[in-house]
Amino acid sequence: VKKKCFPLRFQLANRWSMHGPTQDGNAVTSERSFLSRTNVLLVVGALIAPWLLCQLWILTSAGDEPFEEMPQCDANSMNCAHLGGDADFRMEELSLTIEAPIDEVQANLNAFIESNNGDVLVEEGDENASYIHFVVRTSFWRFPDDVAVSLTVVDMDTTQIELHSQSRLGQGDLGVNPERLEALHASLVA
Repeated sequence: VKKKCFPLRFQLANRWSMHGPTQDGNAVTSERSFLSRTNVLLVVGALIAPWLLCQLWILTSAGDEPFEEMPQCDANSMNCAHLGGDADFRMEELSLTIEAPIDEVQANLNAFIESNNGDVLVEEGDENASYIHFVVRTSFWRFPDDVAVSLTVVDMDTTQIELHSQSRLGQGDLGVNPERLEALHASLVA
């Protein structure tokens, strides 16, 4: 029985591809796995690109601008809500006085800011009044919304509040700002 000997050139071609040696000696398998990884990266990139573009747009068009005093909502705004200061806007009737000392209300406010990952831009006050402006971002798109809170001592056990929330971008807020102020009011009263 005569043994057939394959030429060395065929053996090397069978063990090597343009991407280097293959484990099973099959260059097609190696190229397919390379192409499938490339396709996965392209698909992931195509899915992430709109989010990245949106983040870039937000960073360039909606930078942080501190409110030094309590803002008001425009008369026909649909991306703003306000409670108190004789300027209620898009809010149902909620109590503007809280039966608690200002220190306790301030502690509840700080807990609300922390639980909502708020970034404080302005914080000022003394033992009789407090004003804070912070930014809350939506969970996925990270749209910034400004929230301002004013606390004023009425007497030792009573605090008056004024609340404001507005979206920086867009024509409307899909009811997010009134809902946020309701949740904030509930947190302050608790």
